[in-house]
Amino acid sequence: MNDHDDFGGLQRDVTAMVGRRRALALLGGAGLAGVLAACGAKSDTAAPATSTSSTTAAPTTTSGGAGTFPTVPGSQRPGPGGPPTGGPGMAPGGASDDEEGEIPSETNGPYPADGTNGPNVLTADGIVRGDITSSFGEYSGAAAGVPITFEYTVIDNSTGQPLAGHAFYLWHCTATGAYSLYEETDQNYLRGMQVTDADGKVTFTSIFPGCYAGRWPHTHFEVYESLDTATSGSAALKISQQALEQTACEAVYASTDYGNSTRNLSQLSLDTDGIFADGYDDQLGTLQGTPETGYRATLDIRI
Repeated sequence: MNDHDDFGGLQRDVTAMVGRRRALALLGGAGLAGVLAACGAKSDTAAPATSTSSTTAAPTTTSGGAGTFPTVPGSQRPGPGGPPTGGPGMAPGGASDDEEGEIPSETNGPYPADGTNGPNVLTADGIVRGDITSSFGEYSGAAAGVPITFEYTVIDNSTGQPLAGHAFYLWHCTATGAYSLYEETDQNYLRGMQVTDADGKVTFTSIFPGCYAGRWPHTHFEVYESLDTATSGSAALKISQQALEQTACEAVYASTDYGNSTRNLSQLSLDTDGIFADGYDDQLGTLQGTPETGYRATLDIRI
């Protein structure tokens, strides 16, 4: 079991999971020893994450175009296979049950806010939006950090054709590694949903995620057949994660807004990350830009 996506240490995630009916059911099937071996909590206590007010909003993301964002070396670096990770969408023993070319299924972790574990932001007015840097509805405030645009293209793996009209839910942590609605209970930023256009594309404006102890920098996403089905998390066609390229992470984390991210990143690698160790070539995509101009991340998602 890979609950908290995240293999980050036991203290936080076991606390977050144990006591929930879903976690107890999984414990009964997999055994406590397996959970302790596979799951973990973030232990980055040296730089506690705090929400930021609207006065510290991230600068407007550069949408860019050809030539606007210099390519980061190694942004399409493939990863070798690694130890099995298990989790949703994985066959027994940890081997992926996905077809060749299909993006691997991954756990959504303990902080999805999709109705499967606590709050369900997918039913909230305002969740369908392109700019996810700010909170919405009853919450206010904006996440500080280096601006980034995420562009995803959802593709039917069996036909190679883009999938239009599908709902795409994206979420990730703050610059200091916290998740809204769970660790920052007074914020719901860095979460948003859009519907794919005729080319299967969605685009989100956000801030570059931080690196917390035990996990490689990443985003989470879920793909649904339509907005109507994207209301509980249980009907997702695909749940997966995107890995962020190392060179860009190192450049971004030199910013003082990123807490202990530089230290945490230095203790990790894609090849040993609990999620990406079994291969990440389909989850890396491309990443272009600089901390000064902002970044643009693109990823094809074959489902």
